[in-house]
Amino acid sequence: MANSNLTAAKTAKKDEFYTQWADIEREMNAYLEYDPDVFRDKVVLLPCDDPEWSNFAKFFALRFEEFGLKKLISTSYAPASNPAIDED
Repeated sequence: MANSNLTAAKTAKKDEFYTQWADIEREMNAYLEYDPDVFRDKVVLLPCDDPEWSNFAKFFALRFEEFGLKKLISTSYAPASNPAIDED
């Protein structure tokens, strides 16, 4: 069962399994090595399952000033959190 970890993460709705901090840091560092100002004055849009738990959202929020971001937008879709939606 080579994909048992993925199956377990999917079952537990543990999406951050796919976006681990070390992977995000490694990828973003590659961009920064190529161009240290790659994010300067940019708007970063992060479509997340849950922005409060997203490692991408945390990563960019922690480095907002360091990267010189203009704006950070994190979106999600959570129908259960909207009281106007009838769940019957």
